[in-house]
Amino acid sequence: MQLRTFLATAVAAAAALAFTAAPAAAQNYKSEYRMSLVLGTAFPWGKGGELWANKVRERTQGRINIKLYPGVSLIQGDQTREFSALRQGVIDMAVGSTINWSPQVKALNLFSLPFLFPDYAAVDAVTQGEVGKSLFQTLEKAGVVPLAWGENGYREISNSKRPIKSPADLKGMKIRVVGSPLFLDTFTALGANPTQMSWADAQPAMASGAVDGQENPLSVYMAAKLYTVAQKHVTMWNYMNDPLVFVVNKDIWNSWTPADREIVKQAAIEAGKEEIAIARKGLEGADKPLLKEIAGHGVTVTQLTPEERQAFVQATRPVVEKWKGQIGADLVNAAEKAVAARK
Repeated sequence: MQLRTFLATAVAAAAALAFTAAPAAAQNYKSEYRMSLVLGTAFPWGKGGELWANKVRERTQGRINIKLYPGVSLIQGDQTREFSALRQGVIDMAVGSTINWSPQVKALNLFSLPFLFPDYAAVDAVTQGEVGKSLFQTLEKAGVVPLAWGENGYREISNSKRPIKSPADLKGMKIRVVGSPLFLDTFTALGANPTQMSWADAQPAMASGAVDGQENPLSVYMAAKLYTVAQKHVTMWNYMNDPLVFVVNKDIWNSWTPADREIVKQAAIEAGKEEIAIARKGLEGADKPLLKEIAGHGVTVTQLTPEERQAFVQATRPVVEKWKGQIGADLVNAAEKAVAARK
């Protein structure tokens, strides 16, 4: 009789536990998860974060409620601190730039190597192939959970002085660049005078003529209306692409149920694909309608011939060789092979 009573009690306890397990797991969830973004939803970058957040909220019935913090506002606007803050748990999740995270994760400088990715097929061959997987493993070891790739886009150059068709055209030109030593090396090799400054300071500097030019994806050029701050010459040179990475803080990831993790991951992959399509809109195909729109603002748009682009490749080759060791020679070689074999 005692045994029967004991078993009945055990079964009842197990049943009660089964019924309380789900709510107990949900109680560990935060009421809000903070997603860091550099750019807001007017830009493809911010739109990618919004798409991800909306998909997750809808598919988890609000269990995972994500709030966007554009302008890297969680870290007082300091883009280069984002990865560290993510790892420390100041930020729960992010759609981050490989450029901004490269000071902490040296391998991500791969994408900033000048003229390594001549076209979108080259970018996709690297991010969606074995090199992309290897970089995700590196990010995991660095303390975050990477889920999907996005894209800020090719960084094209604009200036107030003249069309840029050769390295000689850049000689002595003051170009605003992001805070990365690799960018300084690249523009110094091209004969320019690279100047590091925040984006907030860059636009007034262009308007006043304190700097002559800048380099950014055309989506940023248009959203920021840089043609209104004397940037009347744009050169399409595809000198580097800036992939984005959808990531989650490791502790936050481990706090979710396996089912919710899968929802978050699939939502990131879908949002990443949609965001890449938005970033490339108007820049694929022969007609490139975005370039016509830019020209409509009185801007001279220069498209380099393969021979003209090759002159820039040659001028910056020493920079690639210098940085190969820091990034990882095997990784750079694997990326170059993937680009050469692209379809």
